[in-house]
Amino acid sequence: MKTIKAFTSIVLGLSLCLTACRPELDLSPVGTVAATTFYNTSRDAEAAVTAAYSVLRTVYDAENIVTPTTVAADDGVPFLTGNADRRALWSYNLVSTNTFSLNVWQVAYQGIQRSNVVLARVPGIEMDETLKKRYLAEAKFLRALHYFNLVRFFGALPLITTETTSLDDVQVPRSPVEQVYALIESDLKEAEEVLPQRYTGANVGRATQGAAKGLLAKVYLTRAGNVAASPYWAQAAAKAKEVIDLGIYDLWANYADVYEIRNRNGRESLFEVVYLTDVAGNTQSTHWAPRGLPLVPANGYGTIRPTQSLWASFSAQDRRRPVSFLTAYTNPANQQLVTLSISTTDPALAIANWKLADLTSRILGGGGKSFPYMRFSDILLIYAEALSEVSNGPTAEAYTAINRVRTRAGLPALQNLTRSQFKDAILLERRVEFSFEGHRWFDLARTERLLDAVNAETSFGRSPTIRPTNVLLPIPQREVDANPALTQNPGY
Repeated sequence: MKTIKAFTSIVLGLSLCLTACRPELDLSPVGTVAATTFYNTSRDAEAAVTAAYSVLRTVYDAENIVTPTTVAADDGVPFLTGNADRRALWSYNLVSTNTFSLNVWQVAYQGIQRSNVVLARVPGIEMDETLKKRYLAEAKFLRALHYFNLVRFFGALPLITTETTSLDDVQVPRSPVEQVYALIESDLKEAEEVLPQRYTGANVGRATQGAAKGLLAKVYLTRAGNVAASPYWAQAAAKAKEVIDLGIYDLWANYADVYEIRNRNGRESLFEVVYLTDVAGNTQSTHWAPRGLPLVPANGYGTIRPTQSLWASFSAQDRRRPVSFLTAYTNPANQQLVTLSISTTDPALAIANWKLADLTSRILGGGGKSFPYMRFSDILLIYAEALSEVSNGPTAEAYTAINRVRTRAGLPALQNLTRSQFKDAILLERRVEFSFEGHRWFDLARTERLLDAVNAETSFGRSPTIRPTNVLLPIPQREVDANPALTQNPGY
C-alpha cells in the first residue's frame, strides 16, 4: 500500500496545487519565462508527466464521462428535478450549450495539452535516456486515451499534437476521424514498445505495456464497428490475445474484490484512476447514493439511479448484482431497515449504483475507490467478441473467454450459440460487468444499437427524441465561438 500511495500522492498532490505551485503546467498557454525556468531536470520531467496523469481525476469523477455514458444510454435515470443539462442528455433534447458536452471536451483537451507539453519539453532535458523514453511513452498513452474518448463522442476533431503556447495556436479546424485514429494508433504502438510490463515502488499505477496493448485492442474493436468483414476484428482479437499471453493479469475470484481499496492496481487492473480517501477523492459515493442517504458525506444526491432495464439485465443468481447496487440499508438514527426499489418514483428510496462507494470517507468528494478504466474482464470480452466475428461464429477460445467472466459471476457457461446470439450475449455481459464504468454508450454506438436501446428504455416518463445524428454529441458552442475554424456536428 505504501508504494501505491507514493505515486498516487504525487499525482493527487500536484493536482491540488498545480495552479499555485507550477503555473507553467496549467492549461493556459505557457509563457516565455516559465519555459525558460522549468523543464531543466529529471524532477521537472516527472512533475510534467504527473500533471498529465492528474487530469484523469476529473475525467472519471461522477460528473464527467460517467454521466453521458450512463444517462444518454439506457443504464441511468437522472434526478428528474435536478440539473437540466443532465436531464437533456437523458431525453435527447441536446443542444450545443449542454454543459456535460463542454466538460468532456475541455477536460480531455486539458489532458492533451499536458501530454503535448511533456512531448515538447522532456526530450531536451539532460537525464537518464531510458527514463526519458518511458516518460514520453506515458504521455503518448495518455494523449491517446483522451483522443479516443473525444473521437467516440464527437467524431472529427481539432488534432493538436504540439504544445499550445499562445492563443494563435488554438484556431485549429477539425481533422477527419481517420486521422484522429491514426494518431491514437501511432501513440499506442509507440507506447507499447517502451512501457514496462510492471512497476515497483513509487511508480506503481503508471501506464504499462498491458495498458497500451489493451487500449489498442479496444480501439480496433471500436473501429470494426458493425462491419462483419472489417479487418479490425482480427487486429482487436490479436491485440487482446497479446494482453492475455503476457500472463500477468487474471480475474479476482470474487467480483467485489475488483473495487476494494486494498486491491488497487491488482491482478485484474490494466489501468485505473486512483483516488485517496478524504485526501483527494471522488464524489461517486454521494452522487449515486439515494437522495438523503445518511451513510455518505452530505447525504446522498441521487444524481443518477440505475434503470429498470439495467436491473433486469442481471439474472437473480448473478453475484455481480448485490455488489453493484445498494438495495437496502439500516438507518443509523433509528436502526430501522430501509428497503430500496428499482421502480419507485421517490429518489430517497431508489436502488443505487454502489460498487464504487467508499463508506470510510467522511467528506464530500472524499471517495477513495479507484475508477476501473480498463480491467482484464474487458480484455477477455473484447477477445471473445472479436474472435467470434473473425471466425463467423464463436470458437472454443471465444467461449472460454466469455465463460471465465460468467463463471466468476455464478452464471452457467454459454454454448451452442449462433454468431448473432453470441454477439448479443457479449453485449449483455459487458452491460452487467461494467455498469456505471463508462462503457455502455460507447458499446451501443459502435454496434449501431444506440437508437433502439434508448427508445426501448422509457421508464420514469422518458420519451427520448433521439435521432441518427445523436450518435455524436454536439461540439460545445463555447468552443465553436472561440474557434472560427471549428464546425458543428450535423443536427445541432
